[in-house]
Amino acid sequence: MVIDFHTHIFPPEIRSRRSEFFEGEPEFRLLYESQKSRMAGAREIVAAMDEQEVDQSVVFGFPWKDANICRRHNDYIMEAVSRHPRRLIGFGCMDPFHPDAADEAARCLAAGLSGIGELALYGNGFDQEALRRLAPLMAAAGERRRPILIHTNEPVGHQYPGKAPMTLGQIDELVKRFANNTLVLAHWGGGLFFYHLLKKEIKAHLENVYFDTAASPFLYDPGIYAAAAGIIGAEKILFGSDFPLIKPRRYFNEMASAGLSEDEMAAICGGNAAALLAPGR
Repeated sequence: MVIDFHTHIFPPEIRSRRSEFFEGEPEFRLLYESQKSRMAGAREIVAAMDEQEVDQSVVFGFPWKDANICRRHNDYIMEAVSRHPRRLIGFGCMDPFHPDAADEAARCLAAGLSGIGELALYGNGFDQEALRRLAPLMAAAGERRRPILIHTNEPVGHQYPGKAPMTLGQIDELVKRFANNTLVLAHWGGGLFFYHLLKKEIKAHLENVYFDTAASPFLYDPGIYAAAAGIIGAEKILFGSDFPLIKPRRYFNEMASAGLSEDEMAAICGGNAAALLAPGR
């Protein structure tokens, strides 16, 4: 069983008329103004899954500032899951700073979506105000024992669209503040997993934290797979492609070249996700 834990799909009206949605949405413009930034819908992702030998994908939208667009996008996720219940697993997405974010999260979870994410604060890091705004969403997900996937990125290295200004200290404060929630940190958690080697504190903070591999081929040498498995354990790593950014097979090839065992690859590519998403977990 191969499960891709990190993919984005968009409704047809946004895919065909993306420029009409730029006004008031600077983050969406930043990421999708270029026509090279690909978008996919439910039909496209299922076709790609067949071609790439992926059994299931976690699909989500975008953290829109406009509540109406946000709701419509989440409705599209629900519709996609209802059309492909054996292939697609839906998460609800929203802007944590919107006053109705917690209500929208509760609506999505009550409607049967399996988690919340990818939550992203592209304009600022996880400062105290951001943590305060995230708290109601964490409560909504925690009440239903559902995971939350959060955009994180490395605080060093080159700049690229979507790289938010955050520090490792802020990411650590995030997981410490919401230690009772099941958190998935996208893009290897900005490298936070490395500090699992510290003798004090960090290990406890990371007990309920998972790390996804989204965009890894653009960011890291393939050796990161063996390094992360050796530090935090393969059971804490979730394969995520960031589709349609990168096709899944590229990840599989890199994992194999990194020297992971068959059991480690099976866990990362689907076993961990299946356990994490199991009802009543």
